[in-house]
Amino acid sequence: MVDRHKLTFSLAYGMDAKEFAGMTGAFFADKKGFVHATAFIIRPDGNIDDAVYSTGPIGRLTSADTLMLIDYRVKAESPSKS
Repeated sequence: MVDRHKLTFSLAYGMDAKEFAGMTGAFFADKKGFVHATAFIIRPDGNIDDAVYSTGPIGRLTSADTLMLIDYRVKAESPSKS
């Protein structure tokens, strides 16, 4: 996927689910063998700016919420133009 789409950022796609859960703090459902919804917004320096963990059908980052949060953070960190 990374090569096909020429992505310039890392993906967790294809990782062992239990290992990923241990590395990120995501909830791993032992009986069903999957990681519940987990989302991260990562700053350009590689640090996590925001994280969302969900163990149910609600509580996920939407694309609109993600863009709004990134826009807010960028504006908040920009020097004022007074």
